[in-house]
Parts: sequence; structure tokens; C-alpha cells
Amino acid sequence: MKKWAGVFDTDTDKLADEFNSSLSFDKRLAVYDITGSIAHAAMLGECGIITTSEADAIIGGLNKIKADVEAGCTIEGEEDIHMWVEERLTRDIGLAGKKLHTGRSRNDQVALDIRLYLRDTIDKINSQLSDLLKVICDIAEKHLDTIIPAYTHMQKAQPTTLAHHLLAYAEMFLRDIGRLKDCRKRINILPLGAGACCGTGFPINRERVAEILGFDGITQNSLDTVSDRDFVVEFVSVCSLIMMHLSRYNEEIIYWSTGEFGYITLDDRFSTGSSMMPQKKNPDMSELIRGKTGRVYGSVINLLTMLKGLPLAYNKDMQEDKEAIFDCADTVSRCLAIFTAMLPSLKYNKENLYKAAAEGYTNATDCADYLVKKGLPFREAHHAVGSLVKKAMKKKKPLDKLPLTDFKSASQLFEADILEVLKIENVIQARSLAGGCAKGVVKERIAEILNKLNLF
Repeated sequence: MKKWAGVFDTDTDKLADEFNSSLSFDKRLAVYDITGSIAHAAMLGECGIITTSEADAIIGGLNKIKADVEAGCTIEGEEDIHMWVEERLTRDIGLAGKKLHTGRSRNDQVALDIRLYLRDTIDKINSQLSDLLKVICDIAEKHLDTIIPAYTHMQKAQPTTLAHHLLAYAEMFLRDIGRLKDCRKRINILPLGAGACCGTGFPINRERVAEILGFDGITQNSLDTVSDRDFVVEFVSVCSLIMMHLSRYNEEIIYWSTGEFGYITLDDRFSTGSSMMPQKKNPDMSELIRGKTGRVYGSVINLLTMLKGLPLAYNKDMQEDKEAIFDCADTVSRCLAIFTAMLPSLKYNKENLYKAAAEGYTNATDCADYLVKKGLPFREAHHAVGSLVKKAMKKKKPLDKLPLTDFKSASQLFEADILEVLKIENVIQARSLAGGCAKGVVKERIAEILNKLNLF
């Protein structure tokens, strides 16, 4: 009979046992379950709820189990990790092991395990994001002068530098670090002491357990504590943003590496071939990251749907949170690892990038701005330059290769210096405002980002 089967006349059906069991996946919480139990036992002993010798025996037994788990022992035979630890402890130390569960429920226990797991997971992912940002900044530093086209609507818009382009993604990942750190604050609140749903009648010291485990405080409503997983949804939602940013970055790598663009050459170490077409070199790492983004999005929907109709307080539906959490965390971590390794291997074809930036009349805006600085209203300048671009297209020439007479025919405000203004290098350097693409601005921002990472 189960440990909870006091009012039951018969065992549960074998099929029900298998359906109800979570040990196959929640066993990865074993170390966290033991860590929380050690803190709980220490507090019970300090409060005199169990004797000091009983507390010492429990803690000693739990540390032995923890060592075995870390050594890779087999975990099987119980319905969940909490029952497995308790059964193993009782088998090892005897009657004292049965006193460990005094003043707590599996409901607040699992909430604690998840919070402990997510704290470590967030720290790991943030460390990976920091590593990725350092790689991006290193590549950007090497390409401060590499000119590329910037796009809007997938049409060439204005010239910029590869460094400026890469830092756009750096800003995204920097915000992701901030989101995870903020999410961690809400996770780092101790749930233990909420019991099954209404706390416990034992005079436990929740603040002491929070202190032992490094939590910033304790939860303030036992019903809420055991019945909500909004902190889990928040974590997975932040992960979905990380994956969205990774997916966007890899989307560009995919089409930049095509023959049609020819901006990037993929390294053999991070590419695959075709079983049929000998010439193929496929960006499978980037495609897999793009594809795996959907898995993380799915975890968000999974959790939101699981929680949306639950009445207070705990419901077994909440067992479904763990596989979503684990799959999400594993997916994000693996994608960050492969992407950070792959990124430095990319070779940028500077000539193709420069040629692309010089084509498509990406300096047209600066041509209009030139007239505005001479006093012409922007809308009139826009129209004048539009007619000039049309003429350049007919002649199949870039703007800065047109004769001055063509500029004069569009507006008498044009002078000979317009040809110098329209050089791609000068267009970029003109954007020296904060956030712009001028070399000095970008270089300064690289230093600021690296400094922020050091502060983290």
C-alpha cells in the first residue's frame, strides 16, 4: 500500500500507478529535493519538533543519498522523487526517516524543488548568454569597418557596418539576461511551510529555512504558494524570447549563406551535406535552432493551458509543468551552446557585403538630408531625390557616380560637395548620434556591453 493510502481498502490499479507516476522525469530534481529536505530537517531539529539526534541522523542519511545520486545511482520503484528519497532514507536510517515529512506536504515540497532547479538553470543560461555576448562583441570589434547594407522590408535601406548589425543582436541578448535576472527575483521566494494548502500547525521557522537555502524571503499565502506556477510561465516566456532572438539571428545566417546573397561562408565543422546532391553545404545548425524555437513556444502554451482553469489550490494537473520546464531549459541551453561555438567560425565576404551596400541607392536618404540642411522642406527634398534616383536607375549608375548637372537639374541647392557626402563611408560616419552606426559610437557601445557583463 502507498504511504498515503490510510483510508484505501485496495491498491491502485497498475495502469493507474503508471499513469500517475512522475519519477521517470522528476528524478532529475533529486539533488534539489534532498537539499530542501536537509534544510527542513535542520530547522525541525532547531525548533525542537524532532530531536537533535534525529535531525543529525536524517541529515547524515540525506547527504549519503545525495552522494549516491551524484554518482549516478539507479532511481526507480516509487511514484515520484519525493517518495523515493523518503523511502530510501527510511531504509537507510530507520524510524527517524519517517519524521522528515513532519510539517510539510509534497505540494510545498515540489514547489521548493522547482524553484531551486530554476535558480540554477537561470544562472546557467545567463552564463551562456554572457559567453555569447562576448563572442558577438569580439566579432564586432573585428568588423568595425566592414560595410554592409541594412534592410527594411527585406529591401536595401541604408548602409551600416557589420559591427553595428551584430550589436543589434547583442542588445537583444542583453535584455534577455536582464529578464532572467528579474524573473529570478520572483523565483527566489521560499514556498516551504505552505503545507498541502493551508500551512501547518507545527511551530516551524520558515525564515530559517529561507536563510539556509539562500532565499530572499517567504511566500505570504499558502493557497497561492502551492497552486500557482506563474514564475514557471515567466521563466519559459523569457526562454521563448531568447529563442526568438536566436531564431532571427539564424534566419539571417541561413539566407546570408545562400548563393543569392553570398555574404557568409559556413564552416565545414558546423555544416552538413546532402545524401544525394554532392555540391550541397547546408546550414543545419541554424535551421535546427530555428526549428527548436517552436518547442519552447509550445512549452509556454502548454503551461498556460494547464493552469488556466485550475481552482484553488493544488491540482494534479500541475504535475505536467515539469516536462515542459525541463524540455524548455534543455533546448535553450543546447541551442546557446552550439550557436556560441559556431558563430566565430563564420567567414564574412567583405567584398560582396560592400558591393551590396553600395547598390540599391542606400545613400538616397542622405541626399535628401543634404537638401534639408540647405533649407528645403523634407517632403520637397524627398521628391527631388526621388526624381534623381529614377534618373540614376535609367542610367544604371549609383547616385554618387552621376554628374553634378544631374543633381542641379533636381535642385539648384546641390553643390559639388554632394558627391563626397554620398560616399558610403561618409554616410555611415555621419550617423554619430547615440545608437548610430558611426565607428566611434559602435566601438564605445561594445565597451559598455562588455562592462555590463562584468557587472553581472
